[in-house]
Amino acid sequence: MRFFIEISYKGTNYHGWQQQPNANTLQAEINKALSVIFNSNIDVTGAGRTDAGVHAKQMFAHFDCDTSFDVQHLIFKLNSFLPSDIAVHDIFKVRDDANCRFDAISRTYQYHIVQKKDPFNKMAYLLQKELDIEVMNVATQHIIGKQDFTSFSKVNTQTFTNDCDVMFAKWEVVNSELIFTIKADRFLRNMVRAIVGTLIDIGVGKKATDDVQKIIAKRDRSESGMSAPAHGLFLYKVKYLNNIKV
Repeated sequence: MRFFIEISYKGTNYHGWQQQPNANTLQAEINKALSVIFNSNIDVTGAGRTDAGVHAKQMFAHFDCDTSFDVQHLIFKLNSFLPSDIAVHDIFKVRDDANCRFDAISRTYQYHIVQKKDPFNKMAYLLQKELDIEVMNVATQHIIGKQDFTSFSKVNTQTFTNDCDVMFAKWEVVNSELIFTIKADRFLRNMVRAIVGTLIDIGVGKKATDDVQKIIAKRDRSESGMSAPAHGLFLYKVKYLNNIKV
């Protein structure tokens, strides 16, 4: 039987999601906790592979298990076993062929910026520069739609295609934070942070709004801006079709 597990985490202390030798990763922590509880080797597959230092307000993973269990009891035990910076919110049965990565129909990321030093908010990028949010939002319109986002991706990622369909992108001020929200069917490695870095360049006047179109057309990572720091990035939401549950 296959199950989806909904989690959130603070990525500060982890070398990303993907399990790897000699590194503390989120996938490894969850595998370890499930394997101890079931006294069997459990290996979860994640909906994405967040980079080192990136956080998730909503992430899904799936795992296979033929042992019956009470969902609420398992959630309680997992939250007891896992470190304080990882939380399990839900577990539910899905179709046996369901895949939390490939069955996702959209993913939403948010990037958080603060412009005044705040000792209580270390999960946002402190950027003490004046930003023209209106101009930045004009520039975001150039990334809407299905396009080749090679210019905003790490090189040599061995993806089949670099086409992504961006459905929504917007900057807004929420309380004292500047938040960039972007939704797409898929994202390339480093894509959101590279887009944010480029839009920051536009916001401070280093680039023009129509430069985004030129950067995309070049299909060259060196044409876009620097990657914004990882600690300001959150995987915010992963969406699936309703028929995935059983």
